[in-house]
Amino acid sequence: MAVNDDVVMTELVLPSHTNSLGTVFGGVVMSWIDIAAAIAAQRHARKVVVTASIDDLSFVSSVKLGWIVQLRARVNYTSRTSMEVGVRVDAENPKTGEMHHTASAYLTFVAVDEAMKPIKVPPLKPQSAEDKRRFEEAIKRRELRLKRRGKSK
Repeated sequence: MAVNDDVVMTELVLPSHTNSLGTVFGGVVMSWIDIAAAIAAQRHARKVVVTASIDDLSFVSSVKLGWIVQLRARVNYTSRTSMEVGVRVDAENPKTGEMHHTASAYLTFVAVDEAMKPIKVPPLKPQSAEDKRRFEEAIKRRELRLKRRGKSK
C-alpha cells in the first residue's frame, strides 16, 4: 500500500443505527471505524489482521438520521507485526451539504498466520512531510500504549 492510499468508506445513517434521540449509536460508529481501519491494515500487510486495540476514540459531534458518514482510514506506522491506523469520521447533512467532524480514533492491528500467531508486516515508508509527521506522532502514541501495558522499553 502506498502511504497516501486512504481507505474511504461511506455509510448512510438508517433508523436501525439510531438511538431514541435520532442520532447514531456510538457503537455503530465504532464498528464502522474498526471495519475501515481493518481494510487499511489488511491492504498494507496483505495478510489477515486482527484488532489489538482502539485508542483515543473521541466523539466530536453527533450524527443524525439520514446523514451521510464518511470514514477515512490510513496506516500511520508499522512495527514488526503491528500497525497503527488512524481513522477520521465526518458526517454530511445531505439537506445543506454541511460537513461535521464526528469522530477520530487510532487503532492497532496485528497481522496473523493461520494459527493466529503474529507475523511480520511490510515496513511503512513515509514520503511526504504529512506522512512523516503522522509516522512520528504514531511512534509517540505507540510508546504511550506500551507504557500503559507495562511493556515500555
